[in-house]
Amino acid sequence: MKGSLSTRIFTGLFVGLLIGSAIQYLFKDVSLLNDGLVGLAEGLGGMFVSLIKLMVVPLVYISIVTGICELRDIASFGRLGSKTFGLYIINTMLSIAAAILVGVIFQPGLGATLPHGATGAVELTTTETPDLGAMLVNIVPSNPVQAFASGDMLQIIFMAILTGLAIQGLGATAAPAARAFRMANEVMMKLVGLVMTLAPYGVFALMISLGATLEADTLMSVAGYVAMVVMVLAFWILVVYPLAVWLTTGIKPGVFRKATQEQLLFSLSTASSNATIPVTMRTLTEKLGVSRAIAGFGVPLGATINMSGSAIYITLAAIFAANISGTPIPTGDLLTVGVTVLLMSVGVGGVPGGAVVMAGVLLHQMGLPVEAMAIIMAVDRINDMFCTSSNVVGDTAVNTIVAKMEGNPDTIDDTEAEPARGK
Repeated sequence: MKGSLSTRIFTGLFVGLLIGSAIQYLFKDVSLLNDGLVGLAEGLGGMFVSLIKLMVVPLVYISIVTGICELRDIASFGRLGSKTFGLYIINTMLSIAAAILVGVIFQPGLGATLPHGATGAVELTTTETPDLGAMLVNIVPSNPVQAFASGDMLQIIFMAILTGLAIQGLGATAAPAARAFRMANEVMMKLVGLVMTLAPYGVFALMISLGATLEADTLMSVAGYVAMVVMVLAFWILVVYPLAVWLTTGIKPGVFRKATQEQLLFSLSTASSNATIPVTMRTLTEKLGVSRAIAGFGVPLGATINMSGSAIYITLAAIFAANISGTPIPTGDLLTVGVTVLLMSVGVGGVPGGAVVMAGVLLHQMGLPVEAMAIIMAVDRINDMFCTSSNVVGDTAVNTIVAKMEGNPDTIDDTEAEPARGK
């Protein structure tokens, strides 16, 4: 494939979807294609996603430690953390408010009924709203090895912050450790670059699998709901974030959109915020000029708590499920729904399907028929793609704004980290 990486990823995405759809609708009786080619595409696509995920845990840990080590002082960490966390929460709250407004105005699913055969089609993996208190308590790992093995992002972030603060507190004595983490970070970014050269082929395989298995009849039956979710998420990605970045940093919307093209296309194909962490880091540091100190701290944190896209998805899914079940949500209960979605969106894992599980939990909490989940899950792959893209582009927007607020501190060099010897 020739052209820029973004162009090649888009080409792989479009051609793969086209081939997959052709296999499903034109060659559905050809077992060699349906079993052989589609099976091969699923395997290759899965290998590519696993290759990306392979780097996520060490990249998150190393980048956060490096980011804290490169801050001028520990006080900078407090300012950076509060600004980043605050903007993430504000972003999610605004997303929920927008989704509720759109849902109230257009009322997706109103007048429709649950299809026959939906009963019993879904089994929820959980029936409890995430406990915020328990989530905070569990941030502190009792077994660091288990935290790394399970990929628990909050626990990994906590350990990385402690390590970074310890190195900062030791000052010049710990300069060799700081240099080692900076070198490790360089190695990880080089690995990201190498893996991204395979992205067009990985995306191509993933989209063949999607095109060959997506049921058009199911999609068309809820086209209005799908279109509404996708339009709101696309508006957030293409209009809200670029405008917010432009008004706060002066970066023109067109420049921001161009910088996030690669990230957007990659997240559409993987539907995983965690898998997109390396691409988000690359977008911020190489295309938008954000310092590694800010990106290294903000991106892993955003992949864990900045779930504005998930919040939009969950809110509209709940309104749709209520309407299609013949029990619209009373206006007085919308605030309660909004607060619940805010807590849930923070607990959504940055993996494919995380939002739809939380949507099912919300339906259960609201007393809505679980059968409505059959429809929501049937079209989840489409909605989840755009949901993930909104999440990761939001991470980029927030960290770009934070970089402007912090003056985008330059990384310190070895001579500043360790006093010169022999003088």
